[in-house]
Amino acid sequence: MRVRFRGITTREVMLIRGPSGWGEFGPFPEYGDDEAAHWLRSAIEAAWIGPPPAVRTAVPINATVPAIGPDLVAGVLARFPGATTAKVKVAERGQAPADDIARVAAVREHIGNVRVDANGGWTVDEACVALQALTVDGPLEYAEQPCASVEELVQVRRRLPHIRIAADESIRRAEDPLRVARLGGLDVAVVKVAPLGGTRRLLALARELGEFGIPLVVSSALDSAVGMNAGLAAAGALPELELACGLGTSGFFAQDVAPAREMVDGRYSTVAVDPEPERLQRLVSPPDRSRWWFDRLARCYARLADTI
Repeated sequence: MRVRFRGITTREVMLIRGPSGWGEFGPFPEYGDDEAAHWLRSAIEAAWIGPPPAVRTAVPINATVPAIGPDLVAGVLARFPGATTAKVKVAERGQAPADDIARVAAVREHIGNVRVDANGGWTVDEACVALQALTVDGPLEYAEQPCASVEELVQVRRRLPHIRIAADESIRRAEDPLRVARLGGLDVAVVKVAPLGGTRRLLALARELGEFGIPLVVSSALDSAVGMNAGLAAAGALPELELACGLGTSGFFAQDVAPAREMVDGRYSTVAVDPEPERLQRLVSPPDRSRWWFDRLARCYARLADTI
């Protein structure tokens, strides 16, 4: 990876080829098998069933700014030509609130529409103080997962009614992804294909969230080009797409399994790309890591077999 993102500098995924194309099995190494099995279900859907019918051919994409210094912001934003929305990572461990304020201010110099993502890193009080400070110089489109629990999101939303709250982990890592909506803890739902078990499960959740009036943002789980196919397919199949999607993280990879997609006017095409054989050979994992992934695949497949 070009920069540290989500605490890692190398992204590991397993690619699976089936009769309908390629799928990606890429749960992060620390995830347990029960959670990782959802990612395998998504990979099997992509490779054996293929994408759902599309209603649009291109999807608006937000720029994604990791927890970097303000001097590096312009270089990151240059990878997102035409993007009119930026998502900025905040609440990074080891950093101070002043770092977040400086980063957001640097982004505002280039892109006016800003959303922030704390990955559940604040307490309720910390979130309220930080979000008030981050809106002094301008509004936020929304604040994503300011706190870890659903109950905390509800509190923040009540205390800061002028700031829209988005939920990510409270949906994709929850046994009941609708609970946060029923309790009134969000204004926007950030959803990712692989953790939910595939594009069709994401679309089913979209229909349920639509009954609460909640718009969706389809986002990446730091996917390779293959995994990004599924995210773009899901975004392309949503009946309504009000907000820019967080599917522009491939720019953080120094190397990927396929050439980088071209962003045109802040949008990506929904047309799928295939990995290139020479790139697969160059990026293949060492034998010990390959064994680790095949063992994980077998365990997660057994979990899926138990649910069928």
